[in-house]
Amino acid sequence: MEIERKFLVKRDDSFRKMVASSSMIAQGYMDVKGATVRIRLRSPLPDTDGNGGKAYLTIKGPSANGISRYEFEREIPLDDAREMLKLCRGELVEKTRHLVPVGKHTFEVDEFHGANDGLLFCEVELQSEDEAFEHPAWLGPEVTGNRHFYNKGLLSNPYPNWRDELPEEFR
Repeated sequence: MEIERKFLVKRDDSFRKMVASSSMIAQGYMDVKGATVRIRLRSPLPDTDGNGGKAYLTIKGPSANGISRYEFEREIPLDDAREMLKLCRGELVEKTRHLVPVGKHTFEVDEFHGANDGLLFCEVELQSEDEAFEHPAWLGPEVTGNRHFYNKGLLSNPYPNWRDELPEEFR
């Protein structure tokens, strides 16, 4: 079971001084009814083509409340992942993921590129839906459950289409 909450991140870059590590991610999605099937290539910076990185197959079930859902994830060979990406619909979602430890948790701050260039938000994984966690000063409003912030949805409705709906300090 994956339990996560999503938040906007202040654009003042204050989170950057807390980053423990960063990696490049390129991921695609397969059309499957009732589930999300994702193929992900993850590589350490500055290697952006998947060489030296890892690949994952992830299957996620639907979420009733936007916070919790079934998740199955396994590492797969890079060559297999590259072939599977050819089966994915549309473009890839491309982003830099910054791991930011705060208290007992690690926030995953995603900085998007390509069709979603400029989008910045983070996720924090929890052990329970009501688990308390530290809120750093750079953490903005919660967007958990908002379809705009589902990576799969960014393929069909990219950030520039709805950017102006966000408060200016988070654009």
